[in-house]
Amino acid sequence: MKEANMAAPVSIGALLRSEIVEEPGYRDEGLCVVGIFGKSNAQPWSLKESLINTLADKHMFSLFGEPEEGDATANSHIQVYYNQENRVLYLMLSSVSDSRQLLRACQTLSASTGHSDSHDFWKGLERQHCLHLLYMFSVCHVLLLVHPNQTFDVTYDRLFRALDALRQKVLPLIRAAIKDCPVSKEWKVNCRPCPPRLLFVFQMNGSLKISTNGSDSGGNPDKPKKHSPRRRLQHALEDQIYRIFRKSRVLTNQSSNCLFTVPANQAFVYVIPTTDEDPVATLLSQLRSNCTLCEQDSTTLVSGPRRYQQMRRSARQPSSSRDPGVMSMGGQLVDCSLKEFLWQHVELVLTKKGFDDSVGRNPQPSHFELPNFTKWVQVASRLHHVLITNKEEETAELSVKVQSQLKVLEGFLEADTKFSESRCQKALPLAHSAYQSNLPHNYTTTVHKNQLAQALRVYSQHARGVAFQRYALQLHEDCYKFWSNGHQLCEERSLTDQHCVHKFHLLPQPGEKPDMDRNPPILNHNSRGRSTSSCNCGRKQAPREDPFDIQAANYDFYQLLEEKCCGKLERIEFPVFQPSTPDPAPASNQAQRISCEASGDAERLKEPSTAQSHTPGDTSLSLALSLGQSTGSLGTYGEGDGTETQVQQKRPSLVDRQPSTVEYLPGMMHSGCSKGLLPKFSSWSLVKLGPAKSYNCHTGLEQPGFLPGSSFLLPWDLVIRSRSEEDTGLTEPLDGSTSSWPAPNKTLVGKRGSTGGLGRGRRRDDMARAFVGFEYEDSRGRRFISSGPDKIVKVLGPGGAKDPATRVLNADMPLYIPSPSQGRGLKPHYAQLTRLFIVVPDAPLEVTLNPQVQPGPLPCPVFHPEKTEIVLPPDSFWVLRFPYSYATDQGPNYPPKENQPLNNYKVLRGILRATTANPLPQ
Repeated sequence: MKEANMAAPVSIGALLRSEIVEEPGYRDEGLCVVGIFGKSNAQPWSLKESLINTLADKHMFSLFGEPEEGDATANSHIQVYYNQENRVLYLMLSSVSDSRQLLRACQTLSASTGHSDSHDFWKGLERQHCLHLLYMFSVCHVLLLVHPNQTFDVTYDRLFRALDALRQKVLPLIRAAIKDCPVSKEWKVNCRPCPPRLLFVFQMNGSLKISTNGSDSGGNPDKPKKHSPRRRLQHALEDQIYRIFRKSRVLTNQSSNCLFTVPANQAFVYVIPTTDEDPVATLLSQLRSNCTLCEQDSTTLVSGPRRYQQMRRSARQPSSSRDPGVMSMGGQLVDCSLKEFLWQHVELVLTKKGFDDSVGRNPQPSHFELPNFTKWVQVASRLHHVLITNKEEETAELSVKVQSQLKVLEGFLEADTKFSESRCQKALPLAHSAYQSNLPHNYTTTVHKNQLAQALRVYSQHARGVAFQRYALQLHEDCYKFWSNGHQLCEERSLTDQHCVHKFHLLPQPGEKPDMDRNPPILNHNSRGRSTSSCNCGRKQAPREDPFDIQAANYDFYQLLEEKCCGKLERIEFPVFQPSTPDPAPASNQAQRISCEASGDAERLKEPSTAQSHTPGDTSLSLALSLGQSTGSLGTYGEGDGTETQVQQKRPSLVDRQPSTVEYLPGMMHSGCSKGLLPKFSSWSLVKLGPAKSYNCHTGLEQPGFLPGSSFLLPWDLVIRSRSEEDTGLTEPLDGSTSSWPAPNKTLVGKRGSTGGLGRGRRRDDMARAFVGFEYEDSRGRRFISSGPDKIVKVLGPGGAKDPATRVLNADMPLYIPSPSQGRGLKPHYAQLTRLFIVVPDAPLEVTLNPQVQPGPLPCPVFHPEKTEIVLPPDSFWVLRFPYSYATDQGPNYPPKENQPLNNYKVLRGILRATTANPLPQ
């Protein structure tokens, strides 16, 4: 092998892959393998690289430059330099313990890497470092542990115990890998040429400087001590290291069973003295010392094995005892150099004497073998494939098994993980107790999440380390299992926004009976909420359960009461879905939206109606919503409030789409649903209580539940138009609207003044009185009539209500108002608009009913009956029952909470409109 082949250090992989043939003079000679590992400080130069330069007397490694590009990673790697003349092969391990590799590892981690992921990254690098160390302990004769200060790092004790345990686990695998190599049987059995000898090299920092005059005898320079401070430090470190390793049983009496050995009669600790801060001066001093040695060496230079023998004899001269050195002035021993310190151990290898480091009464000799370069490369290549690269097909199975044995390292290398797991395991019972404190037997998801958050707070106060996230997930799973194992409350909420009190259950199918013994049980929903409500006509009250579906709320309850009260009353039926197939399906949401968008302008009125409007209100605003008005144009998602939006009158379309008999409308009829769909039942009810005279304005409504003096309807005075157009000169409304002004130079017949609305001189037979009443009912059955958005009818004497109905007809009536009879609790009770009473007089009038309800803030749709613009015949007493709950196919509109404004829940103005009948021709 030529010198040029190893002129620079190469990686261990490149050396093993290359087919290098040694020169004939060195081919049969033995080879000493020296491994160097350890830690480095934050200095720009590496201590390990400078050591190899010193030992080889060559500048092989760049002290301040970067390594080769192939090695510029955060992973561990081994660089090799073969000094063929001295027959020494140097292996230098670089890992994350070195400053350069540590910097690259920090650059690899991104800022978004979590704590647990970064911990796994660092532990992966440490496991890789351990495998490289195990490789070096399996192929080297001598190992140098380099440390950047003069204090022994006790973490090496834990590391060596981990490596020893890992070596015992993988010994059968390594034996299988090298069984065909041309080495001795002892090497194949022990998987190493000999128990390697471990030496320690420390670097002295600036706190311990060597005195130049050698006087450290307590102020008496005439009595110098025999050993220098550095030598005494070396002896102290040797004693400390030996006691630590013997105590932890890393070192035992039998050296063949140990991971490494230390000599009993030779120095194994070397402390490098403090160097100058100037690196140039350091290099000059090394050059000066080398030149001095060359001048003193008067022997002729030879090559080959003879040169090695001369160098070995020259190196052996100053190292004849355990503390090599010569006497200087004052009797103090001179400290040896690093090369002399190492060479006394290398010489034992090259002379094939081996290491006899066993102690005790009956020491057993350890095996030793000095291989040549070719044999060593074969064994090192096999071990490299098994322990490090994992690329060869022949050793792939062994490599997988070696990786599976790395769990042995977890107990030794991951002490912080064990501590974290111990802390987290102790915190889990505390977190479980915090979760289960003050819990009912069954509870909802909200309670579960709140208790889980409290448990996580308790857990975070005690748990620490990398296992925090893993045990936090376990806490999530444990709490969820506890909740779902018989403690989960039914999540269904009623239409009044109260959850079911039963634990998780299934609903009974049609014809199936409830069964509590099944798991999960079969039950109907129940919130334990009960209220009192009246029937459609209001003459009978009955208790009702809190409804969970819209049919039970708006249809089933009133159907049961109709059998006992108002089933025989005359009524106006609202159209409902009539199926033509045995299995109808609900309409899809997408079809409803498309139909809603396309039906905005389908039924606009082109000519004004000939009927005369008597709807009271502001003259600048029409309050009517016509029969033909498109529900899509009501502005469900429009801007502004209903009180400020001008609505044009419309008339029925000449051609209406026939309702579907295949698909029905889920939920209720509202402004956001499509045309041509009808619900399976009507949530509204319009029944006739009798003729107009059945209402007595002096006694009010004679129905149960009304508060005293609040059962009187409000009077609504209407103008009856009985003259022809020839008498009046024009046909216009006489209710004071903008269209009631007369033509120029014409005077209205029947008025005592020249112009102006409803004068005092109008005859009494031109007036007709209707009665209107908006009835509110709370959950306890308390009922009352409202005379305004914020006022309750209160009649104390005879004569009935005095407030006119124009106030309630001109404004948006609230759907919910605070009940006048609040309970003792802090939660307010609301009364809901439930019915509308209309008394139509026996007069030529047409009273049109068009209810529009907005049960929530925008974007809430406007609900209306299945039939709009309902004309009520004269001489009748009608009652419109509003829905108990409002719901679309997306879900219910819940009643307002305590902190929600009530003005968003309203019945839009224009619910009633009165017009005169067409006059008879004269």
